[in-house]
Amino acid sequence: MNETRASSLKAEPFSAAQAVAAGMDFAELQLGANGLFWNEYRPEDAACRIWHWRDGVAKCLTPTGFSVRSRVYEYGGGAFCLTPDGVVFVNEADQQLYRQTLDSSPEALTSGECRYGDVNFADGQILAVEENGDQHRLVAIDLADGTRRLLAEGADFYAAPVISPDGARLAWIEWSRPHQPWTSTRLMVAERSGQSFSAPRCVAGDAIEESIQQPRFDAKGQLYCLTDRAGFWQPYVESVDGFEPLPSVQADHAPAPWQMGGCTWLPLADGYLASWSESGFGRLALNGDDLTGDYSRFRHLALDERFIYCIAASPISPSAVIAIDRASHEVTVLAGGVAPLAAERISRPQTLRYPSGSGEAHGFFYPAMSGETKPPLVVFIHGGPTSACYPMLDPRIQYWTQRGFAVADLNYRGSSGYGREYRQALQLSWGDVDVEDACAVVDYLAKQGLIDGERAFIRGGSAGGYTTLCALAFHQVFRAGASLYGVSDPVALARATHKFEGDYLDWLIGDPEQDAERYAARTPLLHASNIRVPVIFFQGELDAVVVPQQTRDMVTALEQNGIPVEAHYYADERHGFRRAVNQAHALEREWAFYRRVMGLAD
Repeated sequence: MNETRASSLKAEPFSAAQAVAAGMDFAELQLGANGLFWNEYRPEDAACRIWHWRDGVAKCLTPTGFSVRSRVYEYGGGAFCLTPDGVVFVNEADQQLYRQTLDSSPEALTSGECRYGDVNFADGQILAVEENGDQHRLVAIDLADGTRRLLAEGADFYAAPVISPDGARLAWIEWSRPHQPWTSTRLMVAERSGQSFSAPRCVAGDAIEESIQQPRFDAKGQLYCLTDRAGFWQPYVESVDGFEPLPSVQADHAPAPWQMGGCTWLPLADGYLASWSESGFGRLALNGDDLTGDYSRFRHLALDERFIYCIAASPISPSAVIAIDRASHEVTVLAGGVAPLAAERISRPQTLRYPSGSGEAHGFFYPAMSGETKPPLVVFIHGGPTSACYPMLDPRIQYWTQRGFAVADLNYRGSSGYGREYRQALQLSWGDVDVEDACAVVDYLAKQGLIDGERAFIRGGSAGGYTTLCALAFHQVFRAGASLYGVSDPVALARATHKFEGDYLDWLIGDPEQDAERYAARTPLLHASNIRVPVIFFQGELDAVVVPQQTRDMVTALEQNGIPVEAHYYADERHGFRRAVNQAHALEREWAFYRRVMGLAD
């Protein structure tokens, strides 16, 4: 085995460093009386900073030494909100709330061991999800003096607290174990009574299993939400008879809520603004007026009388903050969106829909840019597994296509974006149908004459790493594979993982004791002797989701079987790599690894 922390290859026309540098991203766009604000992540220092845009000028508000990121439920989200004179944000280092005016330095609003996330301002208070170990609550923090008031407790998880414009009603999402927020949640409402709120009542989600997210009040105080009770996450509105559907496309209007603070739709007095997914491609419309244009993904929507604002991306442009003129549909890019390659050099996604086992799977195919008739293939497996990939410019995919590889970016069965039934396909079937889909795409593309089926590689991070290792252990399809902080022992993961995912494996595979045989059959570590091809591993030493020992155990098992193994450990990374130098190093080493497998010189 080779463990390294600092090696690199010669620069290429589109280097790993360039690919990583182009990975700037945005989140949590918010519009208020003081202008437009967003959270901007830059890979060079792995920090997230709030930017303020007004009158055509953008200014960074977050000073050196701060990074705006919540770690509630580990995945965070909702890390800042607007106040009348500035912002309140979660500081990444200590997970505490800080207040900051537009022309001052941050001041601590809270202190202690609790984490905060999904923050929202209302009536001089910060509504927030509070995490204290395994205990979660909804609280209100007074903006003036930091006084804390309990709003709700007793459920396992909370999200999306919001108060009606008149202050009369508080709404939120909650759910209880063993459910995940994309399987079954409840929409709760509490009525104001004096200085506090009455006992909450459930207004949706108590009679059936449905996933509800993004509750919203309109200007008149009417309550709306997205629910998948009819098969897709679609907009509903409260009525005397419960919640009724609004006219909408039969499609998911939101992704799986791994992170808090999402905003993919907004109810208005005369309709709503919404994005949704069609065959994996994002759409955007205001009251039926199509605003999609050249973009293929839309997040964090906001609007005023003249413009619609959002974070958008396209097959030839990375994430950007954009403004769309409501009258002319003209698009102005406010930040980001600069492609690292000329448009003619970018490999563009083609919709994949192919047979697999007893069903079909989805994804996107990116042709190699080498001109080779049957190039090698890299299959990308996203994490989650209840998540998705999107047809937008991903510099990491382009890194491979520029080097002569075709890429299949898969939304295997169980991914979000294709409705509840497709998303539920992984229930008790993880390590089976996802692996089947990963293997089937190689056969499908090879029969289409698009790739060389004898030179197929597979890579995945987190849950995608598990699918990768299962594919290598149980099928002889791939020449080699890469596991990035991937799961090799689901039982060990269940013992060590955090509360948010504490019952996820029961849903994905079954009860570890009652279904021990099924676990054993789907545990790559126990079947390491079946792996006959080289594997490369990448692991953060601070990972609390997939602990480093998982990777070390798998590496040891393969070494004992004489399989070529390479492993890289990063002392300063958690679950998912954020530092540019580490991301670039991982790309370079993986590429060099595949070249050696194919017998090519470095």
